[in-house]
Amino acid sequence: MKFVEEIVVEEFLPTVRSQLAGELRSQGLTQSDVAEVLGISQSAVSKYAHGDVTINEEIATDERVDALVTQLADGLASGDVTPVQALVEIEVLIRELETGGDVLAALHEDAVPALTAHDAGFRVHDPDSDLRTSERVLSSLRRGLRSLENASGFAGLLPAVGSNLVACVPDATDVDDVAGVPGRIFDVKGKATIPGEPEFGVSGHVASVLLAARRHGSEAAAAGNIRYDPELVAALEDAGHVAAEFDESGDVASSVGAAIEDHPEATVLYQTGADGIEPITYVLGPDPESVAETIQRLLS
Repeated sequence: MKFVEEIVVEEFLPTVRSQLAGELRSQGLTQSDVAEVLGISQSAVSKYAHGDVTINEEIATDERVDALVTQLADGLASGDVTPVQALVEIEVLIRELETGGDVLAALHEDAVPALTAHDAGFRVHDPDSDLRTSERVLSSLRRGLRSLENASGFAGLLPAVGSNLVACVPDATDVDDVAGVPGRIFDVKGKATIPGEPEFGVSGHVASVLLAARRHGSEAAAAGNIRYDPELVAALEDAGHVAAEFDESGDVASSVGAAIEDHPEATVLYQTGADGIEPITYVLGPDPESVAETIQRLLS
């Protein structure tokens, strides 16, 4: 009797770790860096690097395995993918490959020939799990933030109260379902400074604007705020965006909702200020990278 998990441990993991180690080393990471990222010892990395670990060619040449290894190596090396997200993505692929007829299922059947008489497959992990979804949102948000942080002149678009870039999970209902920058993005001596890694539940205001827009029909899944300037709004409209004004002196959720209902296609929301309230522009988009790209275009 041999469990499919034994195939995973004996064949799949050594193969994928070897491939990942090789890809990460080719991107300039040291053996110490690779060991930390993969959660293994430096001696294990050395064995992988010198070909001292036997890999399974059927697994190594599978297109999905090869594609995921490349994707995760790029993300882990750049910081866009966390080890947790990499683990989840590999787990999901493992469960897919264990389904009847796939490579791990075939290897299992070779080890236990009696299985060929049964059309059985196990999917222990749901590919649409909450953990996988939230990690993907955070990964996308990191890319958007890095893009803005490196954009020359972005600090000049920050309002005095600071900025934020947020993104939500598909079924978001409250601010805990929205990820953003803790403490907001501020101008520090002419440079946009991001105080920490994005987290869920740390943005109150921009998250509320995004949630209100979504509740009233917007398909946006991300939002960012910049200072208000009529010329900036005009430039966004010239670029094809629909802009809608709302009144922030009252209930923000109701005001944003009314603006979206009047302008269902709006991807730019703005308010021109009130007593004690700074005028702000909000840019909506399908993901953080798109919002960041829209804001960056204002700098060109």
